[in-house]
Amino acid sequence: MLEKLNLDQKISKQTYRRIAPLLTDRLYSLQKASWDEKIPVVILFEGWDASGKGTSIQKLTSPLDPRGYKLYPIRAARTYEKKRPWLWRFWLKLPSRGEWAIFDRSWYGRVLVERVEELTPENDWRRGYRDIVDFERTLADDGHLIIKFFLHIDKQEQKRRFNKLARDPLQAWHVTSEDWEHHNHYDDWFVAYEEAFERTETEWAPWTIVEATDRRFTWVKIYRTVINDLEDRMGLPHLVLPPASESDAGDHEGPGMETASEPDDEEDEFEALLG
Repeated sequence: MLEKLNLDQKISKQTYRRIAPLLTDRLYSLQKASWDEKIPVVILFEGWDASGKGTSIQKLTSPLDPRGYKLYPIRAARTYEKKRPWLWRFWLKLPSRGEWAIFDRSWYGRVLVERVEELTPENDWRRGYRDIVDFERTLADDGHLIIKFFLHIDKQEQKRRFNKLARDPLQAWHVTSEDWEHHNHYDDWFVAYEEAFERTETEWAPWTIVEATDRRFTWVKIYRTVINDLEDRMGLPHLVLPPASESDAGDHEGPGMETASEPDDEEDEFEALLG
């Protein structure tokens, strides 16, 4: 699945500046509508290190009413959590009716990091696929809207981002020895991701793979996916974005999409790398 993606897609600055206000306004109104309709929304982000998960979450939540969502950065289970069923700690974080829960990493750690780093016996993490599908089916049957994102970059792009951050004294702390160890085992992670998609792709909780080389393309795809899913759930017409203008040179495959190139300036590049 991942190897077939076109990672060279880009959205121009001009197009992004034209459509971003439309997307943020629509997202805010849909958050209010989902509250009125009492629809609990679960949004989770998985992806490669340095693929931009943190920045993308920041962009997604910037127009939202903070009273209506909670953000959960997921780390390794604590000692007391390990003494309970492994999904217990995620059950506690589910949203109330009308609220959103956004996960920076998620229960997929069971079949990803715990698998690749051999933190969990193989029988346990293999059983995790079934547990996850059953968990998400239960949520969907109870009325939850589940939106799952995976941010994808290739090995070369990940290395470039690591090196860029490491050269800046103010940013170097973002890249740890553990990050480089993960990078060195890129192929192992690739296999784990592919199997996770294959075994947990369902009609009630489908994956959206986001080509994350270009930050603006990433943000627009995330916005449009959330907006479209909410509109479909509530039976609302889809937001129609304006066509690309003549000034957006090189646009194709939709509004303002181009072939990816180097970021336009240093500030934009570091903005893309954080998270």
